Amino acid sequence: MRFRFRKTAHVFERVGLAMAGAACGLFVGAYVGSAIPTLTTQGFLLLMMLLGGIGFYLGIDTPQMPFDDAHSQIDAAELMSAAGTLSATLTAFASVAVIVLRLDPHMVWTWLVLVGWMAGVAMQIVAGAKARLRK
Repeated sequence: MRFRFRKTAHVFERVGLAMAGAACGLFVGAYVGSAIPTLTTQGFLLLMMLLGGIGFYLGIDTPQMPFDDAHSQIDAAELMSAAGTLSATLTAFASVAVIVLRLDPHMVWTWLVLVGWMAGVAMQIVAGAKARLRK
C-alpha cells in the first residue's frame, strides 16, 4: 500500500510540473505570437504548451546516476536537464515580464526568447528520455 501511495504522489508531482511547463509555454507563446504576426495562431500556442508540458514532465525529475567509482563521469542527462530547465524558465519569466510590464523590446529579443524556449524544452525532453533509458 505504501509503494502505491508513493507512486501516486510521484505521478501527481510530475503532472503538476507538466502543468507548470504548459503555463510557461502559454506565456512564451503569447509574447512571441503577439510580436511575430505569422505565429499568432491557436496552433502555435498549443504547440508551445505541449512542448512545455512534455519538457517539464520528462526533464525536471530525471533519475540520477549513483555516486560511486564506477560512475565517476559527468551525468550528461542531469546537466542537460538543469540547463534546459534554466533556459525554459528564464525565457518564460522574460515573457511574463514583457507582457505584464507592457514592454516593447526589439525583435531580436523576441527571437532570442523563442530560440531559448525551444532549446530549453528540447534539452529537457532529450535529457529526460536519456535518463530513463539507462535504468
